[in-house]
Amino acid sequence: MKSSPARILLGVSGGIAAYKAAELARRLIERGARVRVILTRNACRFISPLTFAALTGSPALTRLFTAAAPMAGSDDFASSVEHIRLAQSADLLLIAPATANLMARLAHGLADDLLTTVYLATPAPVLLAPAMNSQMWRHPATRENLERLRRHRVEWIEPESGELACGMVGPGRLPSMEAIIARAWARLEGRAADLAGQTVLITAGPTREPIDAARFISNRSSGRMGYSLAQAAAERGAHVVLISGPVVIDSPVASHGEIELIRVTTAAEMAAAAWSVYEHCDMAVLAAAVADFRPATASTEKLPKLAHDWELKLEPTIDILAEMGRRKRHQFLVGFAAEWAAGDETSARARARAKLRAKNADLMVYNNISRTDIGFDQESNAIVLIDPEGERALPRASKLEIAHAILDAAQARRFPARTPIIIPAETPIR
Repeated sequence: MKSSPARILLGVSGGIAAYKAAELARRLIERGARVRVILTRNACRFISPLTFAALTGSPALTRLFTAAAPMAGSDDFASSVEHIRLAQSADLLLIAPATANLMARLAHGLADDLLTTVYLATPAPVLLAPAMNSQMWRHPATRENLERLRRHRVEWIEPESGELACGMVGPGRLPSMEAIIARAWARLEGRAADLAGQTVLITAGPTREPIDAARFISNRSSGRMGYSLAQAAAERGAHVVLISGPVVIDSPVASHGEIELIRVTTAAEMAAAAWSVYEHCDMAVLAAAVADFRPATASTEKLPKLAHDWELKLEPTIDILAEMGRRKRHQFLVGFAAEWAAGDETSARARARAKLRAKNADLMVYNNISRTDIGFDQESNAIVLIDPEGERALPRASKLEIAHAILDAAQARRFPARTPIIIPAETPIR
């Protein structure tokens, strides 16, 4: 990033999450950015322009044909007579929240207010932080608009899942401050294209090993970490092949590169899909929680419930990571080590390091699954990155932010001559 302060245009559209944009503006300024705020007419119904003026030191802009006063400390970022210069002098256009209505107008090139006009006029990268009702987020029209925006090189951050203002529960919450700020700085650093032209294989979710037609062996993996990795890699320009076990989360949508989703059920199916891609990929990140064992025999019918105890004979499944390590040629290989570490973190990390060596991986991601606030079926994670030269612990953060940090570490090892991009630790999610 240039040595002068980053110049960020913060667009705010009309949704209940608009009040969070005030905190975002403050946090961006704390990081050293100069921030100018543009509010849509409906955004002004949720939060006052005066709030942003007080936080940024510059009047918030609300109307297309209102003269813009120069930004504090800058004569070139805003002109008193030309709002176009405002757009052309920005380093980043960040819109948070981005409503379904605004995204539709952006996708179709409508310029009927100041924010949409600035969007068409700016050569700067554009980053959206959507927030809306879950049904609106999932609606085919919204998905089509996202695909159109992707073709226009617009990036976005997947909204978080949880309870919404309307009372529904599902995806649609404004992404966390940490995720938005990390992505904004990634765009300013130019990190988003560092995987362009490369194929990244990612496995995600659990596998199910059938006992009979109704029962199976599985685990608690939700697939969120692997899906976040797929989204992060696509945001950085990669062609992502995501091999996913059975999950109940939404499929990731590529905002920059592309994601090819292959759904599987068993460890054997995941291995077969992985081999079809591995030879031609540049990086493989194995985040799936593959079952270590499967029933030696499986019935095609439902077995009757018996009065006496069952005896279930198990046999090992294929170790996909170890096999990839043996077959490795040019690929960069990242594995995950889910370890139970209650009371003995040192031994758990030692087991993860032993896996790094035994499986010929280039980077191992250690997860402490004895913690209940991270990892399996959680929105956030905290990891330790282990490579042949040492360890680096990353504090609790959103899984998307953790995913970018994993890819940062992988890229730093793949291309050591480059200056690694490190995201400063943010306040942990609470």
